[in-house]
Amino acid sequence: MVVASAAPAQSVGSPRREVHCAEALGWLALHPSAADHAVITSLPDFSEVHELDLDGWRAWFVGAARAVIDWVSPDGVAIFFQTDVRKQGVWIDKSYLVLSAAEATGARLLFHKIMCREPPGTVSHGRAGYSHLLALSKSASGARVSQSPDVLADAGFKPTEKAMGVTACELACRFVRDEAAARVVVDPFCGAGTILAVANALGLDAVGVDRSARCCKAARRLTLGA
Repeated sequence: MVVASAAPAQSVGSPRREVHCAEALGWLALHPSAADHAVITSLPDFSEVHELDLDGWRAWFVGAARAVIDWVSPDGVAIFFQTDVRKQGVWIDKSYLVLSAAEATGARLLFHKIMCREPPGTVSHGRAGYSHLLALSKSASGARVSQSPDVLADAGFKPTEKAMGVTACELACRFVRDEAAARVVVDPFCGAGTILAVANALGLDAVGVDRSARCCKAARRLTLGA
């Protein structure tokens, strides 16, 4: 099993990693995707977008998801890892928000998996004990979908509290590599860089974007070890 840790940059000849300190949607608009690019990301929660109220964040979230889906090539794949949260006494279903964006762009749902964050039976409060893993493409011909479990008991080790677990990252990266023929993984909201580290460990180049200089520094250094 692999775990994440801080380490120096990768050696010469290993998969490439770039991390850009920038606003995600602006960066995507300035850097067109290629046919061998895929996106694997987690859009920020309401608590991470302090300048917006709840309704503003909902609108921003759907718009950001649309921008990500539109950015990949027609045969490309965008994968979202999202955890539902409760705000003002009401649960926000982030899979619904992602799928609303998908419907608006004409994208198809390739798979929707549930990754457990807590053991079944755990009572959750502000943050759900599960996460959604949704793969989308505008053309189903861009990826074949092999049979695999719909519910996974553990998303894997998380370098930070809100990070995408390593097991979930591996599943997503193997899918875009083996079934969608991607060679570059882009995470426009990369945080501490778990996706980037897993992509590199699986032989894929990785590009991360985050507006936090602190997160970018961590994302440049995060690597995987046995």
